[in-house]
Amino acid sequence: MTQQQQPPSDLVKKGQFYFIYDRPPFLVMEDKTKRGLEVRERAVDEKYGVEAERGMIHDMDGIGHKVGIRWYFPKSQYALEQVVQKAEDMEKRYRAIREMTCPDDE
Repeated sequence: MTQQQQPPSDLVKKGQFYFIYDRPPFLVMEDKTKRGLEVRERAVDEKYGVEAERGMIHDMDGIGHKVGIRWYFPKSQYALEQVVQKAEDMEKRYRAIREMTCPDDE
């Protein structure tokens, strides 16, 4: 982030691989690795049971896979700590993948 760029005022928590925003009536968890990916649909995410924006990535064989970009956790049902725990779990998965694929990277 350059000195001119300021974090959004609704940013409440960030990790290496995620952002969490306070956007009433939701706490929004965003996957940093999917930033810039075009939103193709908004549907209920099977894993978290909340609305999510999803995009499409393609593997080396050209097969498309739907992936979550942002998840909308209703503040009436989820506390910040619960959303942070889900984000930290995602962060652990990404760190494990990075360690397997790029063990020399920091």
